[in-house]
Amino acid sequence: MTHIRTSLRTLLAGAALLLAQGQPGFAAGFDGAIKNNALALNAAGTVAAVSNSEESAVVVYDVAKGTVLRRLDGFVTPRNIVFAPDGARFYISDSGTGRITVYETATGKEAGVLAAGPGAFGTVLSADGTKLYVNNEAASTLTVFDTKTMLAEAVIPGFAQPRQGVKLSPDGKTVFVTNFLGDKITLVDTATNKITGEIAGFDKLRAISITKDGKTLFAANSGRNTIGVVDVAARKVTSEVAVGKDPYGAALTPDGRFVYSGNLKDNSLSVIDTGTLKVVATVTGLNEPRQAIAFSADNAHAYVLNRDLSVAVVDRAKNVVVSTMKP
Repeated sequence: MTHIRTSLRTLLAGAALLLAQGQPGFAAGFDGAIKNNALALNAAGTVAAVSNSEESAVVVYDVAKGTVLRRLDGFVTPRNIVFAPDGARFYISDSGTGRITVYETATGKEAGVLAAGPGAFGTVLSADGTKLYVNNEAASTLTVFDTKTMLAEAVIPGFAQPRQGVKLSPDGKTVFVTNFLGDKITLVDTATNKITGEIAGFDKLRAISITKDGKTLFAANSGRNTIGVVDVAARKVTSEVAVGKDPYGAALTPDGRFVYSGNLKDNSLSVIDTGTLKVVATVTGLNEPRQAIAFSADNAHAYVLNRDLSVAVVDRAKNVVVSTMKP
């Protein structure tokens, strides 16, 4: 039986690749016109890893010193980065190669590869780090990986160009997957790996965030320059907050009191009070901020990735850039 289960997992690991091969423009680099960036912090807040899909290198920073720890080369279109809960490893997706590469945080050494098929884009880890969910933009699938075996457990079809936006509910029971085509969010039951519904009403949907109680979701509408506010139980957009031009980010602060919108064309951040749903501050002095926004555990700073892979450090009390980590 063990041999049969292993064989099935191996077949599933190749399923995403086969599905992608059936899509137009399958060749590596097929999605080069789609641009995004990523910034991830380890749980301790001491290491940041950043990428831009137009750059072949991923830069890893020592946050305390504000200096480069190392550069990881050889990517085609790096898409998303996530750290394991204990911070010991991080995962980088590359849609051009179809690989999710695992690196040791302390050494920068490669620790493994998950084969998701060309088009591998957004990623999210379960709270215990045992499962990795991967959006495949080319095949319009969601792949579920076992991070111990690095093999696929399931390949779920039924999406429409799922890109960077993928989040887990705080209780781990639901995966929220953004679909760029159709401008909707698809809900997946993690126990059954089945689609259970969708939320529509967006316009050029980008990043999403979910409150800790799981009741409210925030979504960036780059098509109409707003952040959508979603009642998760009702599965509907209840209101929208006007922000800057071409918003990509919708990042909740750790205390849940604010949402930061990265406004690409304005080179700014809009800071939304989640209680009043009003913009209370605008941070300037950035260079093409997108989804790549993270926060220090103490809520004191926001980290925002610039176009050149530098990281702006924002004092959250003053909402100004106080320093920049440069590659």
